[in-house]
Amino acid sequence: MDDKISTAAEAGENAILPSVHEVHADPKVDPCLDGLRAGARKPASDKSAARWAYERIILYIRNFEEQLDNAHEVAMGFTGGDAGVLRIEGIGYYDPDIITFYGSEATGARTQLIQHVSQLNVMLRALPKPKPDSPPTRIGFRLAADLDEA
Repeated sequence: MDDKISTAAEAGENAILPSVHEVHADPKVDPCLDGLRAGARKPASDKSAARWAYERIILYIRNFEEQLDNAHEVAMGFTGGDAGVLRIEGIGYYDPDIITFYGSEATGARTQLIQHVSQLNVMLRALPKPKPDSPPTRIGFRLAADLDEA
């Protein structure tokens, strides 16, 4: 039982902020999604569907990257089609309902996916770095820092 006492303002804020819950087979896996970054603490009513999707995707990418070794980087596989895999180099949104993913595919070709939030269905994947001797690029941490500044 939670013995924490909340003020009326805190209770009201908690009622409109999103929550997340995950359980993993491996008890050592820490979902790390319990808290939203400071920039993600605007009430749901103040955000578009695109902004909400953008912020939550960032949290998932950052969490995924925290579990990667130095030989791998995050990429996205697209479900429900044969669009392939996109090495994530940027993400954006266009209010009220568009999410955009920027990156490159396995051949190095520049790629951009523009997707309506109602069609959002992606799979995060670990891909070997294109240059094994270089440090891994961690886009999730840059995206999360951008949320904190907003």
